[in-house]
Parts: sequence; structure tokens; C-alpha cells
Amino acid sequence: MPGVSASHVVGVDLGGTNVRAAVVDAEGRMLGDPVQASSRGEEGPEATAEAVALCVLEAMNAAKVAVRGVGVAIPGTVDDETGVVRWSPNLGRRIGDVFHYWKDVPFREMLARHLDLPMAMGNDANLAALGEYRFGLGRNSADCLVMFTVGTGIGFGVVLGPRSLQGDVRGPAMLLGGNKGGAEGGHMVILRDGLDTTAGLYGTVEAYCQRDSIVKRAVYRLVRGRRSLLTDLCEGDLSKITPKMLSEAAERGDELSIQVWREVGSFLGLGIANAINLFAPSVVAIGGQIAKAGKWLLEPAIAVARDASIESLWADVRTIQLAECIDEAGVLGGAALALLQSDGVRG
Repeated sequence: MPGVSASHVVGVDLGGTNVRAAVVDAEGRMLGDPVQASSRGEEGPEATAEAVALCVLEAMNAAKVAVRGVGVAIPGTVDDETGVVRWSPNLGRRIGDVFHYWKDVPFREMLARHLDLPMAMGNDANLAALGEYRFGLGRNSADCLVMFTVGTGIGFGVVLGPRSLQGDVRGPAMLLGGNKGGAEGGHMVILRDGLDTTAGLYGTVEAYCQRDSIVKRAVYRLVRGRRSLLTDLCEGDLSKITPKMLSEAAERGDELSIQVWREVGSFLGLGIANAINLFAPSVVAIGGQIAKAGKWLLEPAIAVARDASIESLWADVRTIQLAECIDEAGVLGGAALALLQSDGVRG
């Protein structure tokens, strides 16, 4: 094995179904395609730690280079200081019909049994923002970047550059909150007593912009007799409708689909405006696979965000656009954290 590289780390994207890992350099370039395997996410933390370690080693062997650290993006509340995953709803152990999710799992200690490398861990949405800051729209220099990740739920992250903070700050700082579980912008309430979510909250950005909510808006209109290209795209089975179909139909001028995106984008715009008013970002990135709807989602979101933002803060927003690191957000986010930590700057 070659000597330890001065610029390579392994980024890991850990989910309930799969784990992906790749060796990444300081510029965000991956050495080969990410290695993917089952995360064994229903077999308990020991099995998942073994799966992650094997994936990391395979990625290193494929890249033929040693690395200086590993960064792991994990869904849930992650305390990197102690190496403990406080809570993760997507990882656990299935016993019969009951799924027991992770709670207070010393995951770094478990990984250390398999990997003799420095290891950093973080919430997947926070790290997606960190990766976008370092390798994407943030260009590793933005005064402040906020990122919404639109998917099954709504992830959120905030990365503050030195100019955004007063005090002893040496580099970009990833906002975690007092108990390491903050920065949950997807759960900002934008309509009191509105739609509910599985988190038990009402009227949040997630309630109106998550995947299932988007699809329901289309299905309800179709059930009420609206005509749409979606009927052909789903071959008459409304249960097969996806946001991707809505994007395709919108591109073909489908009125119903355009209307759905306009409504969803308007709700997202309120969340963006709240984030602007709170953090005064220079960059707002919209990630997640659903964000690939592009202009159909972003144009109404930007219009509403402009109207609901404080004028002086809106004036300094340099861009609101599709994230550049969508497809490998977890891997690149994990890598960005590993680089941050190995540089001696605590995220």
C-alpha cells in the first residue's frame, strides 16, 4: 500500500438500504466510481459497521492509494465529538415485524474495530451542505451557504464562512446546534395547523414539499377528473406517479403538472425566505433528486422567496439554484468533513 496521501480521504454515504464510498481528493474529484454495497441497515449497528468498513477498504483498494481519514454521512442526529449516533430512523434492527431504530450508538468505536483511520461523522443533510460549500456552488469561499435537499423528506444545512461569524473562527463552520441535532430547516413551520408529517409536526416545509406531498397534489386532481399527460405516463395506474413524471409532463406543457410545481415551489420559497432572513446566505443551493425538476420548481420558489425576504438581505443573495453535487452529495459531504477535520478545523 502506498504512503498516506496528503490530499485524499474516503467519503461515505450511509443509508438504510445501501452504503456508498469513494476516495476523494481535496478538489472533490473521485478516484473511480463509488463502491456500493448493502448497508445491512436492519441487522443492527455491528453489522452496519462491518458493511461500512468493507466498503471503505474496497474503495481504497480500487483507488490504489492510502488516505488520511474517513468521513461518514449518516441520517439522523450525529455527535461527531463523542462518535455517537444519538438517533437514526433509517438504521436499526428488525425483530419480527418491529423495527428498532438506532439510539445512542457508539458508531465510531464500532468502526474503529475494522478501520485504523481517523474517522469523522455527521448528519447527511448537514454534510450535503458542507460538500456543496467546498466542492459545489460555495466554491469553498461563500460568506454563507444554505441548502435544502428535496426528497423523501426535506433536508437542510447551513455552512457559515468566517465573515459570517464574529469571534475566533478559522474556517468554514457547519451549524449543528447545541445538541448537535439542529439546523432542521425542513421542519420550519410555514402554515400553522397545516399538513402533517411523520415527525408529528404540522404545516412545515417538509409537509408541503416532500415527495409524497408532491405526488398527492397531482393524484387528487386526476381523481377529480382533470386531464393530464400523467395518465399516459403512469399507464393509468395513479400509484405509479413520481415527481420525475411530473417534471417530464411539465416539459411537455402539461398544465396540471406545471400547476403542481408552481404550488410546491411557492411553499419551498417560503422556507427559502425564512432561511435568508435567519442566515443572510450569499448562496442558496437546492439539492436532492426532486430538485432536478429545475425551473418548474425553482422559478416559483425564487419569486416567493424574493417577496418574503427582508430587502437588504435579499440584495446580497448571489444565487439560488440547483446544487452542483446532487448525485454524490453524501459521499462528497463525508469527504468534505474528513478534509475539514484532518486540516485541524472542527466543523
